[in-house]
Amino acid sequence: MLDVMHRVTDGAGLRERGKAKRRAAITRAAFELFAEQGFDATTVAEIAAAAEVSPRTVTLYFRSKQDIAFATFDSSVEALTEALRSRAPGLPAVHALESWLREELACHDDLDEMGVRMFEANPELRAVKTARMAAVIEEGASILAEDTGQRPGSLGPRLAAAAAAAVITEIVEHPEGADRNGAITLAMAFLRGGVDAMIASENEKQAAGT
Repeated sequence: MLDVMHRVTDGAGLRERGKAKRRAAITRAAFELFAEQGFDATTVAEIAAAAEVSPRTVTLYFRSKQDIAFATFDSSVEALTEALRSRAPGLPAVHALESWLREELACHDDLDEMGVRMFEANPELRAVKTARMAAVIEEGASILAEDTGQRPGSLGPRLAAAAAAAVITEIVEHPEGADRNGAITLAMAFLRGGVDAMIASENEKQAAGT
């Protein structure tokens, strides 16, 4: 029985790895085509041919060409949200953010660079990304409010989340000539100072109201 279960688990693992490889191949093929001829000029059929799969396979993994364009962005957002939500009890959100950011940059590759250039070259995609970032900031503000004992929707956590989003964008998308590790250390000191000031301000308000 255990041997059968082991084989079933191995089979499921192989299938998942196969799916992940196909998804990665489609994403890379698409990003290379976007870099070469532009997002708008690239067709799903061309992406399928470059990835050596059928157009139907592409649509099984991605509902639209835009979904492919946001593949790495969405993956990073999911990883960040998971890092913040699953952090150890008592660990400040800013510490979890720093760990995630360092890991993210350690895995930064040419695919990420192609993604940055793609968004820079396409105003429509940039607008969609801005809207998605607003949702990310809202989620971050909720986590920070919970983390610091602030009221949901209050200004302090929203400002801190917006600052964190700006920090991530600046470090990840504009690294030219920068010491990224040093930049992260500086940015985290800035964010921690802001969060500490926010907590101190709230404590003063509560003390004044008692």
